[in-house]
Amino acid sequence: MTPPQLPEVTAIHQAFITAAVARLRQQESRIHDCLQRLNEDQVWARGNENSNSVGNLVLHLMGNLGQWVVSGLGGQPDTRDRDSEFSTRSGITSAELSARLRARMDEVIAVIEAVPAHRLLAILSPQGYTLPVLELITHITEHFYHHGGQIVLLTKLYLNVDLAYYNHLKSNNTQHTETIP
Repeated sequence: MTPPQLPEVTAIHQAFITAAVARLRQQESRIHDCLQRLNEDQVWARGNENSNSVGNLVLHLMGNLGQWVVSGLGGQPDTRDRDSEFSTRSGITSAELSARLRARMDEVIAVIEAVPAHRLLAILSPQGYTLPVLELITHITEHFYHHGGQIVLLTKLYLNVDLAYYNHLKSNNTQHTETIP
């Protein structure tokens, strides 16, 4: 039986879930943009053997989200092959990576949006870490932004372009196109 919720708990829960989903979708759109701009060689290029390619980072994000959210939070079987996320060197086009990421994100968002307020403090143990659902959602959002930022940086380095994600902050522009920074 679901415990009754106080209005302020419901409002906090909804604000938290809405913010997490918005942040994930924002960074997802930037990753899709980067994948669209890069050619296949750039998607799989590595600076050295201790670096990851954009393709590896996308595979890693999909694996992490599957393990932590789809499996850990959503209860689906854990089918992650973490080693292949980093050992893959080619063979998946940027369009296919983008399509796979979009499908994974749709799964992830559906699971997160279905989390009821009373479950935010429930304890889970994905990947051997023990933490409440609230922290799990915070962690995966941070993790997604961390590696998404690496993808953005690599794209800027490979293409020598301003991706214009922050044009709304230029001094002459008072119209914000994004709702969160």
